[in-house]
Amino acid sequence: MTGGAPKFIADCMLGKLARGLRVLGYDAAYEHRISDVDLIRKARGDGRILLTRDTRLVQRRALPPHLLISSERPAAQIRQTIEAFDLKIDQGRLLTRCLLCNAGTEAIARDLVKGKVPPHVFDTQSRFARCPKCRRIYWRATHVKGILDWIDEAAGPR
Repeated sequence: MTGGAPKFIADCMLGKLARGLRVLGYDAAYEHRISDVDLIRKARGDGRILLTRDTRLVQRRALPPHLLISSERPAAQIRQTIEAFDLKIDQGRLLTRCLLCNAGTEAIARDLVKGKVPPHVFDTQSRFARCPKCRRIYWRATHVKGILDWIDEAAGPR
C-alpha cells in the first residue's frame, strides 16, 4: 500500500463495518458472497487491507496486510479499525461515499433531482449528492444525525 488513505476490503461477516468506514469517507469494498481465495486476491490486487473475523483465514501464508477484528459489535469493530490504522475523522470526508456500492459521490444540482426524491425532501433540502455508479441520490436529512451519533459512539467525538 502506498501513500494516501488506506483502502479496505471486509469479509462477509463485516458488512456493517464496511458501511461505517464508508460513512467516514474511507474506501471499503465488501462483497457478501466471495471465496477466501478471491477475497485475498482482490485485497492484494487492489492494494487493500483485509478486515476479517475469520481466525482460520489469518493463518494462511502470504496473506496481504490485514486486521483480525475481535468484536461482533459494529461500534467496537469500527473503533478497533480506527485505532489500528490511526484513521482520522474528517468532517469534509463524512458521507462522501455511496453506502451501497462504495463509489465516491458527486454534488448534483438541486433542480436535477426534482421528481427523483420525495417532494418533502426536495422542498426542505438544498444540497444533494449522487453516486455516479449506482445513481443513488443522497442528502443530509434527520437520518444523518443518527449516523453521526453512531460514529461518535464508535470512534469518539468528531
